[in-house]
Amino acid sequence: MHRDDMILISVDDHIIEPPDMFVNHLSEKYRKDAPQLVHQDDGTDVWKFRETVIPNAALNAVAGRPKEEYGMEPQGLDEIRPGCYDVHERVKDMNAGGMLASMNFSSFPGFSARLFATEDSDFSLALVRAYNDWHIDEWCGAYPGRFIPMALPAIWDAELCAEEVRRVAKKGCHSLSFTENPAALGYPSFHDEYWNPLWKAVCDTDTVVSIHIGSSGRLTVPAVDSPPDVMITLQPMNIVSAAADLLWSRVIKEYPDIKIALSEGGTGWIPYFLERVDRTFEMHATWTLQDFGGKLPSEVFREHFLTCFISDPLGVKLRHEIGIDNICWEADYPHSDSMWPGAPEELGAVLEREQVPDDEINKMTHENAMRWYSFEPFKHIPKDQATVGALRKAAAGHDVSVRSRSHRVIDPSEKLEGYRQRARRAVAAAK
Repeated sequence: MHRDDMILISVDDHIIEPPDMFVNHLSEKYRKDAPQLVHQDDGTDVWKFRETVIPNAALNAVAGRPKEEYGMEPQGLDEIRPGCYDVHERVKDMNAGGMLASMNFSSFPGFSARLFATEDSDFSLALVRAYNDWHIDEWCGAYPGRFIPMALPAIWDAELCAEEVRRVAKKGCHSLSFTENPAALGYPSFHDEYWNPLWKAVCDTDTVVSIHIGSSGRLTVPAVDSPPDVMITLQPMNIVSAAADLLWSRVIKEYPDIKIALSEGGTGWIPYFLERVDRTFEMHATWTLQDFGGKLPSEVFREHFLTCFISDPLGVKLRHEIGIDNICWEADYPHSDSMWPGAPEELGAVLEREQVPDDEINKMTHENAMRWYSFEPFKHIPKDQATVGALRKAAAGHDVSVRSRSHRVIDPSEKLEGYRQRARRAVAAAK
């Protein structure tokens, strides 16, 4: 398959939320107490909610920036591509990158919206619903067929969370962003019956529980003085832990229709993981009393878990060991791992090198995403206009050049100190 003939749907991208997101969806009663985007004297923009300040870290929005400007220091909206926070510019960037559709995780509220969990449950629920309505109605609704809707959870209350899942499902949303480890956030673990209403709701509505790396609020940082490269290298490890915790849990056995996505976790580790769980089952099931109804854990994994990759040549090579129906592609726009706007070229080179046949390319690039997330873009966009080549033709003249957008000169030591501050918080949280 020529790269221009591919159809690309990304199951992991990100939004940098715009300052007016609550205006149309939060009642006057709560609007003045809602999070606010505040412009700082140093030119940066931060979200403030009560005593919490959330900066927009540079690594979260570096699409179109030179690598020399990557780092952990905060930045302003005027220093990042408008496509990070403006849906109209986002679609132009998607076209230029040859990407038909995208599923967008949140930024400042966190992937599990723990920021919105206040002592006032009504206020908290109003914030979650306002965010979800903005995301579904305004962001996704602006361009039907271009975005897979995703909802934030009412993480503090399983019953309310289940209600919200059912509410947004009626609006066509079948993806729920959720934490990789609720126990790390102070909530009951995956093994607790507390979450039963949520598991039932996601099964009843055919909603995927989309678990993003880092959603537990903890980083895998061995020591405060570990280099930043250690944290970046180990980022997928949290998702491996979540996969094991859920695979061996009663949730999989008691809710046979549950679907779980391991978002931004890569795929190259999965064949060994599946070998390990099968070996564990063979050697220890007699005393741990695990029972998968005559199936191996690896078989059960393929029934319930979706994985995704950016380029991941090893994962593509081992795709049949993973499960060709369990793999989706992701772009990770506008994060630092993203290949935008050259994803078709880089992905195409990997697929060509591994001699992946067309039917398998189609599954990994868009068909699996459509099936898992109940997403039907071709109701809105003719298939011949959804290819990499057609979308790029529609984006002719759109600026995708790599150029500096920073108004401030950031010393490398400042970048390193920003990482160390984050590492100190991560190590403290782990204790």
